[in-house]
Amino acid sequence: MTSLFPENTMAGVLVSAPVDRVYSYAVPDGMILAPGDVVLVPLGSRTVPGVVWDGAPDAAQGKKLKAVIARCDVPPVKDAQRRFVDWVAQYTMSPKGFVLKMALSVPQALERGDGVVAYRIAPDAPSPPWGEGGVMRLSPRRRNVLAVLEDGKARTLKDLVKRSGSSAEVIRSMAKEGLLETVSIDSPAPCSYPDFTRPGPSLSPAQHAAAEHLREAARKGSFHAALLDGVTGAGKTEVYFEAMAEALRAGRQALLMLPEIALSNAFLDRFESRFGCRPALWHSALTPAQRRKTWRGVAEGRTKVIVGARSALFLPFPDLGMIVVDEEHDPAYKQEDNVIYNARDMAVVRAHLEKIPVVLVSATPSLETMANAWAGRYTHLHLPGRHGGAALPDVQVIDMKADKPERQHFIAPTLRKALDETLSAGEQSLLFLNRRGYAPLTLCRTCGHRMDCPRCTAWLVEHKKRGRLECHHCGYGVPMPKICPSCGDAGNFAACGPGVERVLEEVKEYFPEARTVVLASDTAENQDELRRLLQEIRDHAYDIIIGTQIIAKGHHFPKLTLVGVVDADIGLKGGDLRAAERTYQLLHQVAGRAGREKLQGRVFLQTFYPRNKVMQSLTSNERDAFLEAEAQERESAQMPPYSRLAAIIVAGKQEAQVRDVAKALGASAPHGPGIQTFGPADAPLYRLRGLYRRRLLVRADKELNIQKALAEWVGGLKVPASVRVYIDIDPQSFL
Repeated sequence: MTSLFPENTMAGVLVSAPVDRVYSYAVPDGMILAPGDVVLVPLGSRTVPGVVWDGAPDAAQGKKLKAVIARCDVPPVKDAQRRFVDWVAQYTMSPKGFVLKMALSVPQALERGDGVVAYRIAPDAPSPPWGEGGVMRLSPRRRNVLAVLEDGKARTLKDLVKRSGSSAEVIRSMAKEGLLETVSIDSPAPCSYPDFTRPGPSLSPAQHAAAEHLREAARKGSFHAALLDGVTGAGKTEVYFEAMAEALRAGRQALLMLPEIALSNAFLDRFESRFGCRPALWHSALTPAQRRKTWRGVAEGRTKVIVGARSALFLPFPDLGMIVVDEEHDPAYKQEDNVIYNARDMAVVRAHLEKIPVVLVSATPSLETMANAWAGRYTHLHLPGRHGGAALPDVQVIDMKADKPERQHFIAPTLRKALDETLSAGEQSLLFLNRRGYAPLTLCRTCGHRMDCPRCTAWLVEHKKRGRLECHHCGYGVPMPKICPSCGDAGNFAACGPGVERVLEEVKEYFPEARTVVLASDTAENQDELRRLLQEIRDHAYDIIIGTQIIAKGHHFPKLTLVGVVDADIGLKGGDLRAAERTYQLLHQVAGRAGREKLQGRVFLQTFYPRNKVMQSLTSNERDAFLEAEAQERESAQMPPYSRLAAIIVAGKQEAQVRDVAKALGASAPHGPGIQTFGPADAPLYRLRGLYRRRLLVRADKELNIQKALAEWVGGLKVPASVRVYIDIDPQSFL
């Protein structure tokens, strides 16, 4: 590559820090830099990583420039990813350097490690052929070793043994005899050699048609967006595995995104069965060493498949060939702090810039995605039935006003009877309640005092097993008090409402002989523990599972035939724009755990609103009618996806300052043709992690440049350093 920044000149560098401009640095003698090179530069008193950015740097105008310290021993950041950083920063109104920081998230990976011993063919080894008629005759095992190494790559002993079928002793003896030489290479990258030639399971006609469409998109090597839409159990995973195999066949990398890394545990075995190895994982629970190894493996093109959470989208892929976004509707794809972005939407942008296909996958697509499919912007691939002929479960509503549980109990007689029948039949049941702990509210019977968080506008949740009250927003916790802090009365606290621990207590009362387990994000200490519990459920080590949303998606339990939703109304409360849509999605996903094989499944929804459109759509299995009705309501209200929204959040420790800044913003808010501003108003969670919060909401026509309007408005206001004003484009949460 011709250098844009030769020695003794200067280069423009975007640093990995919350800044929004490219800085000029001197290029020292002997160093040649080009756009995309990763460098270390001084920033104030610190040394930070950065990337040589495109375009000529600003003239220094006589100022003495600080010099680039070093060029890092990693491949350059390719042009498409640099444009992706620029695009995300502009769209989310975030500093460019802050977005780059997500791509350079593992500073220790910028230096090459000590390495491990590897083998390659010695320079003076005889050339092939090595068998009959060759320069030297070798045993079949030795020929296999040399054949594996013919591509010139050095490989570790473990990898060479696996790929050649020869023993470690054979390889070591070849090195002693001069046929091989040892070299030092970086640690082996995960998922370097997925076997895309391995056959997958047989596909139904609908699966085959969808898979062939996606394979063709991968072969073309151009941007293509598709929605893979199918009921739970339709075999969507097998379809997109075929598409990923096509990208791998072309020698490219593939990214599979998941909303929660817990979902990856359910299909790691399926991935290994299809591709002969585990995928590389990318999530917050990785150790620093694992993050370093995976980041370098991706950057060097050695790691071929990544399965990861939303941050995996910013990894420095040099040859990305396909992106798959599974459970595309899930709100966990929205990052709510620092750079605020929706990874699903940004995945489509990155695919467009990389000129590759992107596949959005869901049994309950978001209304935004469906609107794009209806408009023809996304190809709609539909799998109408469950794989293998399994029937969809029968969904029934339990009216809690008529079918009342016993006092201080939460399981209705109809659901209790169904649990008894399922237990007698030797099958499994799942009771779903999206609420951790024992009870969401603890109050004093004497004075009515409610135990709440001193840092948040939220009640403290009782965790009876641990004997604590905890805030699920900031992590604050205290031991369960013995006396009321308000009136001083002792031992007179009442637990109000159920959490999963309280439902477990009730199940043990009704079915003491049943094997029970609670599965929630705080009951599995780590990913290994979670994976063990999920495998035990698949092996029928438990009869009744009580779980939160961690068990709702992506899991296949052959003996599970009954799902009971203890409180189907939770998500309908609060007035959220997407409340009905999200409730439908979650309950549909939960219902999809039942009857996934030959046994017929049953689902019971306990609700106080049996005529609600969500409950009616679930019982009649009329998803499309629900989405169309939801779309009509949104369009008439001029709400997304038929308009644009942006939230302005003002936060700070001093309540008066927050109110003053929010009031000043409200006084200068944009109003006019195509744009409206609502607020300011207290956020529903007015105090969060010790910060007071006020919100404004901006609604704009889709054609209007909302970022430009917001920049002119918010940028013109002087804000105290102790108050933070941040912008959320396309907000998903209104708390």
